Amino acid sequence: MRGRLHHLVVDCPDPRASAAFWSAVLDQPITFDSDDFVVVSVDDRTSGMAFQRAPGHRPATWPDVEVPQQMHVDVMVDDVPTASAWVVGLGASPLPGEGVFADPAGHPFCLIPRPGWAAPLGD
Repeated sequence: MRGRLHHLVVDCPDPRASAAFWSAVLDQPITFDSDDFVVVSVDDRTSGMAFQRAPGHRPATWPDVEVPQQMHVDVMVDDVPTASAWVVGLGASPLPGEGVFADPAGHPFCLIPRPGWAAPLGD
């Protein structure tokens, strides 16, 4: 079993504004755009950064931990149930939601079914 980075997902109050900023910084296009989720990547078949609407979002106060950072990793896998057991065996803890886990340090991440455009992952 193995996974591949799908997107680094960033919580934000305005996904389009955040994506426009990072699109300019990275010189990469916006490849997916909905009201609540916008992706910046080289093309629509490449992993990248995604911006997810987070109602009530409060900016991180880093390095002060009062308001922690708000990002998580999406990991594409060929089979979510099999990969779920695999990551738990590696030390992940299930969180509420399908395919949602915390790494051993408590950082959330999601297992995402491999999109059709992505090459198979293999074992």
